[in-house]
Amino acid sequence: MSYPRWWMAGSPSTWFLMQLGMSVKFMELYETLGVELRGQFIIDPDGITQAMEVLTPPVGRSLAETVRQIKAFQQVRATQGKEATPAGWEPGQLTLTPDPGLVGRVWEVWQPSQER
Repeated sequence: MSYPRWWMAGSPSTWFLMQLGMSVKFMELYETLGVELRGQFIIDPDGITQAMEVLTPPVGRSLAETVRQIKAFQQVRATQGKEATPAGWEPGQLTLTPDPGLVGRVWEVWQPSQER
């Protein structure tokens, strides 16, 4: 299966976070306190931010988890939203079929033990 290009972006300043809609007051507070933020953003081929994570420096980010999330977003996109991926999903594992009847019943279809 061929996937369109997905982007990850970062910025050494708060400008990028503000462009994604982070509160200006929130960002000003962090700048005033001298707190550095680190973030990662998953942007789909249409330029839409699908995921973002912003952390303070003492907590590291997981490249493996970011790659897993990109693969999950690619799967959902490849099926045009006809499949959803549960937490911890990896290619080849069970996907879910989004349906109003599934709301509140996900645990009947998917078990966390199905994760690798």
